[in-house]
Amino acid sequence: MMKPFILLDPGHGGIINGVYQTAGKRSPLWSNGKQLFEGEFNRAITQGISQALTLHDIENKIIVPELEDISLRTRVNRANHLASQYPNHQCLLISVHTNAGGGKGFEVYTSRGQTTSDTIADHIAHAFTQVFPNKPLRSDYSDGDSDKERGFYMLRKTRMAAVLTENFFMDNESECCLILMSPTGRQKIIDYHVKGILGWVQQEKEKRKKGEKEQVEQGNTG
Repeated sequence: MMKPFILLDPGHGGIINGVYQTAGKRSPLWSNGKQLFEGEFNRAITQGISQALTLHDIENKIIVPELEDISLRTRVNRANHLASQYPNHQCLLISVHTNAGGGKGFEVYTSRGQTTSDTIADHIAHAFTQVFPNKPLRSDYSDGDSDKERGFYMLRKTRMAAVLTENFFMDNESECCLILMSPTGRQKIIDYHVKGILGWVQQEKEKRKKGEKEQVEQGNTG
């Protein structure tokens, strides 16, 4: 494969001088007095992923380093511009979120149709089951793979492979307090993103080597 370049998108806004920058997108205030602000969580996870990928010599960039809530259009424009600056790289966007609406477990989304994004989503989903073997993977195998497919703006408008992860449910008290707001839980979430990315990179390297070997063999018999 071409050298990978990973673009990381922390969904929503962060906290500036104690003020959360996004309406909604937060957990209930729990009985222990704690509350999760999704944008803060998303930034912590993308920063952890970025640091781990750098240690593995994989180029990456967080496309929203600001704490302000940057519009989806601006995020997409940044991602597409960055990808255009790396024409000899295989670019991948990962948009990080946490879920809500009553439920539990992990979901990964891609755009509709069979694309490279589906393969990457499968790697991340598999890594999730390894890191959290007793937590549910909320999947849709109707098209033969584990991802769910939606027309989310970040997935439709970016000109590269792109996946969006929904990491547990912030309105589930157990998941929120024990995983999403826990240093150990956050590290595990970082870990399965990184394991999934590394698994995809390794698979692509093996495919390239196999293709090169077949070309040599065909040349020797031609």
